[in-house]
Amino acid sequence: MKIEICRDSDIPELARIFVEMESYYFGSEATRYDEMHSYLTKRVFSTYSGVTVLGAWKDGALVGFATFTLMFPAPKCSGQAYMKDLFTSAEVRGQGIGKSLMRFIAAFAVEHGCTRFDWTAETTNPKAAEFYLSLGASVVEEKQYFRLDHQSLVAFALQDGHS
Repeated sequence: MKIEICRDSDIPELARIFVEMESYYFGSEATRYDEMHSYLTKRVFSTYSGVTVLGAWKDGALVGFATFTLMFPAPKCSGQAYMKDLFTSAEVRGQGIGKSLMRFIAAFAVEHGCTRFDWTAETTNPKAAEFYLSLGASVVEEKQYFRLDHQSLVAFALQDGHS
């Protein structure tokens, strides 16, 4: 197995596995390959995305990925790693791919002065929570997770700054 940071030359393979992830979560509502390829090219790999895409290859095939970013500032002049997504293809689940991806991010974070590594998981996915706890992670109960969904985001963005 090989774990390394992806480049734009990996986008065709990444588009395939990103579509697999979308199918896993959204079924028939998943994004098509051509849309995903364009999305990865124009958004995920854009100059301003701030995202690092990490790939896991087994026998020459991309079988898993994680997306993460390093964020500053953090307490005591350190940084924080934040993982947005972790996904492995169905045929390799349970073979240590996810753990290897997370270990790479952890080592990368430490190397770059981070003292925290955070991520979220859906409460509807108890296997994910079990996996993360098995790595030594803890659930952060003193934090709240907030979101402006699409309609609220647009409404807020368009508000007059004086209200």
